[in-house]
Amino acid sequence: MTTLHEHSERSDDRHDRLSEPVISVRDLWKVFGARAAEVPSSPELCALSRRELLEQTGCTTAVREIDFDVAEGEVFVVMGLSGSGKSTLVRCLTRLIEPTSGSISFEGDDLLAAGDKQLRELRRNKFSMVFQHFGLLPHRRVIDNVAFGLEVNGVGKAQRATRAQEVIELVGLGGNETSYPHQLSGGMQQRVGLARALAGDPDVLFFDEPFSALDPLIRRDMQSEVIRLHREMGKTMVFITHDLSEALKLGDRILIMRDGQAAQVGTGDELIGAPADDYIRDFVRDVPKSDVLTLRWIMRAPREDDALDGPELGPDVVVSEATRRVLEADRPAKVVQDGRLLGIVGDDEILAIVAGPEGDPA
Repeated sequence: MTTLHEHSERSDDRHDRLSEPVISVRDLWKVFGARAAEVPSSPELCALSRRELLEQTGCTTAVREIDFDVAEGEVFVVMGLSGSGKSTLVRCLTRLIEPTSGSISFEGDDLLAAGDKQLRELRRNKFSMVFQHFGLLPHRRVIDNVAFGLEVNGVGKAQRATRAQEVIELVGLGGNETSYPHQLSGGMQQRVGLARALAGDPDVLFFDEPFSALDPLIRRDMQSEVIRLHREMGKTMVFITHDLSEALKLGDRILIMRDGQAAQVGTGDELIGAPADDYIRDFVRDVPKSDVLTLRWIMRAPREDDALDGPELGPDVVVSEATRRVLEADRPAKVVQDGRLLGIVGDDEILAIVAGPEGDPA
């Protein structure tokens, strides 16, 4: 599992240059059914559960009152079980599905006000999607599949070949340029899809469960590939998954959906350390807390009899990475940030997480 300090390293630049969010979503609804437009504006209908609404109106709420922002350079993960609304949400963000109500701002512009021509330009130049099903053209070679979007955009043959070759090398497909999709493994085919999405140098990449059909080992390799590409390119990414371990590995922040609604939004350690309700608590119950929680979650205030000459550690060090150093020291570790003592961590605090019973850290 990717540890949290790696996420911190990946996110430092993003926080430094954060200004306006790249994507801003407010009160977003997607309702299916003949009376869909009535639902968001009716307090009576809004008060109904998903099942009650279906029984009374024949409408289904796939996305309900969703609010979130995505910062520049952030990997924002949307996750939930089947039927939670996550894939519908990402399709609303790209207007492959039209939202019923609410607002979506993309780089400061009202996405829902964009006409067909502007939408085409956005899809060609500003954002790309990577799907679970690769959608490769079987009669075209790898390099031609990667260059297809550039061809559609009218880029010259020599220029698109150069760019396609660049991203083929970037995603680790060098030497496979002349292969056809059927000659590649599933993981390699997904790399072609990823290269195709990157070829146009979009501002935002949308991933809709891209690795769920892959074998576990290939899936893990592709997750590592996304992390590597993010480190190298700094692209803003919105990633849809039903897999919590994948979400924790990839996401700077995670939105967990349930029945079309946002159950909780937060960093991995916030979800594990401070679950919003019993649903989230049960959802994250089997996650090894020592691999996700940082020292800021388990540190305590010094007592009068505590020696304060132990090793120094930062508050964002993951518990599993601090365990040996704390347990081997004969003094509690000091949790220090910018020269300021925030708290201390001793054997008891470490062992409560590493070897203690399941539950919230205390």
